[in-house]
Amino acid sequence: MITQTVPGQLTVLPGIACEADSTETVPLTEERSFGFWQQDIPQQYLALEPREIIERIRIARQKLGERLIVLGHHYQREDIIQFADFKGDSFKLAQWAVEHEESEFIVFCGVHFMAEAADILSAPHQRVVLPNMAAGCSMADMADPEDVYAAWDELEEAGVAKDTMPITYMNSAASLKAFVGERGGAVCTSSNAPKVLKWAFERKKRVLFFPDQHLGRNTGIKMGVSLDEMPLWNYRLPFGSLGGTTQEDLERSRVLLWQGHCSVHQRFTVDQINEARERGAQVVVHPECRAEVVEAADSDGSTEFIVRSVSESPPGSIWGIGTEINLVSRLAKENPDKTVFCLDPVVCPCSTMYRVHPAYLSWVIEALADGEVVNQIKVPDDDKRWAKVALDRMLEII
Repeated sequence: MITQTVPGQLTVLPGIACEADSTETVPLTEERSFGFWQQDIPQQYLALEPREIIERIRIARQKLGERLIVLGHHYQREDIIQFADFKGDSFKLAQWAVEHEESEFIVFCGVHFMAEAADILSAPHQRVVLPNMAAGCSMADMADPEDVYAAWDELEEAGVAKDTMPITYMNSAASLKAFVGERGGAVCTSSNAPKVLKWAFERKKRVLFFPDQHLGRNTGIKMGVSLDEMPLWNYRLPFGSLGGTTQEDLERSRVLLWQGHCSVHQRFTVDQINEARERGAQVVVHPECRAEVVEAADSDGSTEFIVRSVSESPPGSIWGIGTEINLVSRLAKENPDKTVFCLDPVVCPCSTMYRVHPAYLSWVIEALADGEVVNQIKVPDDDKRWAKVALDRMLEII
């Protein structure tokens, strides 16, 4: 076991993380409270000290030169972001994959669905690598392909599928992006969800929106869709139950919401917002938060929106932020002339993002430097074809 210690605002405890004026101490073992580490990483990497890891990554990157690019999602830990050539939200990084063909290898420091999107959109000669294949997304897992196919079959039997446009959030499997693309739909992100829903409403009466109910609901509210026009589809109910809705609910619906959510963004509350305002803070939250939280905040938007809101605000500004702690902590460091804090005093980092540890990054980059590609993300051709259609539609709706 090794201990990774880097400057930060988090102390990781069994199962949770708390804001603290301390360093971040994270044991790297085969099994953790956040889940299971990938078993096939060579044991030598588990014994490396942090400085050794940094130096080995530097040497390997120097050997690869422009053949390698490292992408980092905003929710990555600071000791990963330091190696990123580009950082951003899923939409920004997806755009990057389309616009840059000069790099042979794309090491994506994010989670599985993001690396899949990069593989779908990148050029044929490029190969996408995910440092830890166990870095998934609990929200994406709430939309299992079999459940989505079954729901669509029920909508067809109910006679409403023909008037329904399937829209999937970026946080979903490639096979579901393909499902959407084949049926005329598109992918969306938190950056462009209103534009994608507007595009869908111009073509169909209603939208089947999955997997995040809160982004769908919050977007619908902003577009003037009433709550009784946005029923919730409970995918856990048996086939034939219409997801807990009724035929009348379906026929009246404009946005049919999938019962999925982000566990991190569910932690934010209106009480936390009220407490932040007592500190004189402006409040910005992610649209994956509950509707009452979004309504109570001063503003809401994607991680890119949150970054701009803070960075473009005047010196002395005070910000209470409702999103993943690694981004909040980074914004606090990058804006020392402002006060930036997380709304939740006991915060939970995105545990699957946390599985991308520097030891894994060192492993995959050194392997590339030695001519071996490990942890390559390769979407099957059938899924890639239709998923690219759905992603291309998203990129066109700007």
